[in-house]
Amino acid sequence: MKKLSPSYARLAVASLLVPAAMLAVPVACAADAAPAASAAAPAPAASGRTAGFSSASFAFADPKSLDVSSLSVVPAPALDAKAWIVVDVTSGQILTQSNPDTQVPPASLTKLMTFYLAANAVDENRLPLDQQVTVSERAWRTGGSRMFIQPRLPVTVDQLLQGLIVDSGNDSAVALAEAVAGSVDAFVTLMNQEAQKLGMRDTHFDNVDGLPDPQHVTTARDLAIVATHIIKDHASLYHYFKQKDFTYNNIKQPNRNSLLWADPSVDGMKTGFTDAAGYCMIATAQRGDRRILTVVLGTPSATARSQDSLQLLNWGFQNFDDVKLYGENQPGMDVRVWEGQSHTVRLGPPKPVWLTVPRGKTSDIKPVAHYPDPLIAPLTKGQQVGTLDLTMDGKVVRTEPLVAQTAVERAGFFGRMIDVIKRHFSSK
Repeated sequence: MKKLSPSYARLAVASLLVPAAMLAVPVACAADAAPAASAAAPAPAASGRTAGFSSASFAFADPKSLDVSSLSVVPAPALDAKAWIVVDVTSGQILTQSNPDTQVPPASLTKLMTFYLAANAVDENRLPLDQQVTVSERAWRTGGSRMFIQPRLPVTVDQLLQGLIVDSGNDSAVALAEAVAGSVDAFVTLMNQEAQKLGMRDTHFDNVDGLPDPQHVTTARDLAIVATHIIKDHASLYHYFKQKDFTYNNIKQPNRNSLLWADPSVDGMKTGFTDAAGYCMIATAQRGDRRILTVVLGTPSATARSQDSLQLLNWGFQNFDDVKLYGENQPGMDVRVWEGQSHTVRLGPPKPVWLTVPRGKTSDIKPVAHYPDPLIAPLTKGQQVGTLDLTMDGKVVRTEPLVAQTAVERAGFFGRMIDVIKRHFSSK
């Protein structure tokens, strides 16, 4: 595989802006490390990952992914916090971060995973929202913040979810865990399994509510992963996070997320506090088509966590744009394919790509393709043949798979021989 020459990089940029049919210049790039595909076999599929939210892996889950603030002339805010991360949820890209992989106590932010597993059960019809839940003595006696459930007082799954998020109820968390898995211990096992599945590499759960425990740790990056999964995977249940208050057992409690009152674009997510964790907040806001999420951990006060979160949200919205590439009006690039029934194949990402860039720098995006040369038929539609780097200022902002967007059948014997001869003389 070989990085394309600067001249092709300019051609690839044009392919973002004009139909492929207007690109008359054929593309060629020589094999660099991998041998060329043989005439008898399709081109090998290069390894790569698909950025987006349809799988467990997110662009921002990779510790090596680019911090987009490094491309901006406007510096990110400096916070008095242990760790933080800002993610553009639309593109999945990191805008800025500090100590994103430092393990810290999550406090009540733990309840995001508790919610996620309960929401899975709701969406799979294993736990209907109107189902009444038996309150165990363990749930009733759980300390800390509570929604005040009682063994003989009726409570539904819907009410427990409100108590979990709005009231940050530790008793709600225990009751939901028992309803989903039969016991808290079994539910904690599910939490850790799900964390691994989602790519939360530095998280270990020891309880369902976030009460202090030396083995109960997570990171800003991992919390951003589960928070984003909630937004994307459970949109029908997301309304709990923007609910401002909840009344149960004749006790009305306000949501501890003060940003719900301070900024109308903020619609979630969760706060947390213990002496060990400090004051923590995950906040998210949607303005127009863009959604940004912040995770701020270990601030000195509840006021500081709210101010820092809002400062990061405003900075992200004001200084960056989301750009859609390779959509319906931006086809991929047509390149030469050999020994096929067609002489060209269109290459591009398997789906449209959202890219976050500093405001005013959209025109600086440069795609650089990597694929074998010669590219040999047959090729199947959707077959990965390489990778596409989206670069800016010489830095790779993100990497996407490069796939064949159309199939190319293998040519007959004489057609293949003609191409072999052409390649032989063109390489002289």
